[in-house]
Amino acid sequence: MSFVQTHIPCTECGGSDCAAMNDDGSVKCFSCGVFTPKPKQENNVTSITNFQKAPMNTNHGEFYPLSDRNISLQTAKKYRVRSVKDSTGQIVEHVYPYYSGNEQIGSKIRKPDKNFLWTGTNKGAGLFGQQLFQSGGKYITLVEGEVDAMSAYELMGSQWPVVSIRNGAQSADRDVKDSLEFLESFDNIIICFDNDKHGRDAAKKVAKLLRPGKAKIMELPVDFKDANDMLRAGQHKSFVHHWWNAKLYTPSGVLNVSENVENYLHRTRKDSIPFPWKGLNEKLEGLRAGELVTLTGGTGLGKSSVTRELEHWLIKKTRDNVGVMALEENWQRTIDGILSIEADARLHLDSVRNLFDQDDLRQIHHQMFDGDNKDRVWVYGHLGMNDLESVFSKLRYMIIGCDCKWIVLDHLHMLVLLSDDPDERKAIDMIMHRLRTLVEETGCGMILVSHLRRTQGDRGHENGIETALNHLRGSQSIAQLSDCVISLERNQQSDDPMVACTTKVRVLKSRYTGDVGLATHLFYDKETGRLSEVDIDTMIDEFGDEI
Repeated sequence: MSFVQTHIPCTECGGSDCAAMNDDGSVKCFSCGVFTPKPKQENNVTSITNFQKAPMNTNHGEFYPLSDRNISLQTAKKYRVRSVKDSTGQIVEHVYPYYSGNEQIGSKIRKPDKNFLWTGTNKGAGLFGQQLFQSGGKYITLVEGEVDAMSAYELMGSQWPVVSIRNGAQSADRDVKDSLEFLESFDNIIICFDNDKHGRDAAKKVAKLLRPGKAKIMELPVDFKDANDMLRAGQHKSFVHHWWNAKLYTPSGVLNVSENVENYLHRTRKDSIPFPWKGLNEKLEGLRAGELVTLTGGTGLGKSSVTRELEHWLIKKTRDNVGVMALEENWQRTIDGILSIEADARLHLDSVRNLFDQDDLRQIHHQMFDGDNKDRVWVYGHLGMNDLESVFSKLRYMIIGCDCKWIVLDHLHMLVLLSDDPDERKAIDMIMHRLRTLVEETGCGMILVSHLRRTQGDRGHENGIETALNHLRGSQSIAQLSDCVISLERNQQSDDPMVACTTKVRVLKSRYTGDVGLATHLFYDKETGRLSEVDIDTMIDEFGDEI
């Protein structure tokens, strides 16, 4: 047997893309491990299971009021939900359409026994009802099922957006990640999941994914399981009352130390990976998720070269997803930089790129971004159009929606330019606070590039002067809110080509180890564009104070 379709939903565990169908119609789920035999034959027609991809008919069924659910014809038409009746006139199927943007790509069919079938595909689909409502607004309600979405919409007087997750409480966080940017465009997200343990647990799990201050969890009256129960009971006023009284989700942050000894002793270790260079590892003991590392240096002193090496290193040396947001270049230049490290060649230069044919470039691209690395690298394609809220929204989506554990953000002062605050210091304080909060909240590791202010005197950073924390441009909050600050120093005006191409790497702050000072020297090879570590003692013996 061989797989004829992969990344399909599993009814056993609720996963939306964790199963695969064999050529005989049997299905294997790689999340829960359940094997489903091939479907039975009925009247010479193979019954459709929700694992199979059947042709989609957008006109399957007719628009009827869902009388068994007290849902009006107007609401059914609003959500484009069709029904199929049997010979007695009883509704035997609900057909819930799913869209990618404004294009219907699949349908979820509900049978009387609560079995669900898919036609078309749910790959890339948004939340149920998402296509009906424009992004942005005061309120949106998120429920657990399609019937509850229509029910809550009617209960609220058909005036507020209501959407539902695709595959039940088990995969709620996955569905929300896929539509995170849409949900977070609203000021308030009211989560109204089923009034049972699974629903309450899923609501808290989803609330943690959303930006603090946005998620509110609605508690239904004890006698009702979901929104449709309340609609059928005519509890419109009660539902509205509980909706307005939804509690802002605030995770507990006050602990009884005496009761948390086991959590203290068995705490989760911080993920850490080594830097590419021995000297930095000796000072910092590696890079850790959940920390904000600021990389700084004067203009033209190699910040981009160092970030390229780190991006390549994170992709090659971890199995984690990596996100890159480079605000001064387009996405293709970012890819050039990473592939240049892989190729040991400066591929952004036409004279160098022309030495490689298309097959060579395709192979290098495959080595870096396909195979084991497929779908692990995400780049912000901003196309030169930015505003600060949009950048933070995309940044958060990279971390939450794309599961990026490591983020490289280049650079801080481009974000400052996008701020509405004319006071640079205040803008930096605000941005650094938001970045720090994002790192703490999500646990990602972030490498932030920052500039230095101009120094007074005859020598500047381009002449190799030693850096200090007070050289950071604009605000002390850069140093205060960073876990680590690494600076680059180089005398690029030196007459000696070795000195002009050698960068000192100095640790200005290390909250984790407390070890600061000169860490290593990196030599830049103009032919390959690569950085290599050179022995500090040898450099000092040969060049003395100049290096």
